[in-house]
Amino acid sequence: MRAHAFLHVAFEGLGTIASWLDERGYEVTYTRFYEPDASFPQCEEVDFLIVMGGPMSVNDEAEFPWLVAEKAWIRSMIQSKKPVLGICLGAQLIANALGSKVYPHREKEIGWFPIVPVSHEAQKGVFGFSHLIEVFHWHGETFDLPPHALWLAKSEACAHQAFQVGTNVIGLQFHLEMTEKAIASIVENCRNELVPSRYVQSEEAIVLKIKERTQRTEALMRTLLEYLHVNPQAS
Repeated sequence: MRAHAFLHVAFEGLGTIASWLDERGYEVTYTRFYEPDASFPQCEEVDFLIVMGGPMSVNDEAEFPWLVAEKAWIRSMIQSKKPVLGICLGAQLIANALGSKVYPHREKEIGWFPIVPVSHEAQKGVFGFSHLIEVFHWHGETFDLPPHALWLAKSEACAHQAFQVGTNVIGLQFHLEMTEKAIASIVENCRNELVPSRYVQSEEAIVLKIKERTQRTEALMRTLLEYLHVNPQAS
């Protein structure tokens, strides 16, 4: 099996997703859009697509022309019924690739804040967030839900935190993959955004109880990856 990751900046990698892929026996390849020779594999060669975050907007096509090709490739992968996971910018790219608008939110949300499940208990094949959980956020934009998407989770600051399309596509506005090292890296590279407000925490608050917090989110990340790994084959 081959997993392919779209990376948009050098300081945001796969985090805890990497160890799960290794344990599951995936060969992992990358398109690193921040490198001048970035290229795409053939869609039929990929069994699992993971679209990571970044500070740019999906609307910045003039500045980053590769966004056009990336969104087209995401659409093709979704149509193939293979698993696709988008995180933060990645979720926004999926939404935009499927025709939804992405735009600045009224609030930035940076730090550890809880998400609340939106229940779909009666619907077979839906990934359910079973309880409120504190997760790591770093975003200033939001999106409209794609057509036919199920809304999975919300937060106090931002309604559209997670969605699902079919059984093979999930978008997360928040980060479940973060390790202590990954959080240190994003803080180091984006520290200028840490202007404290109602939904923007200080650096000191972000690193508080970080080991305990990242262990909880890694457990949920693994559950979600297992869901995507199994369900497309069954659909």
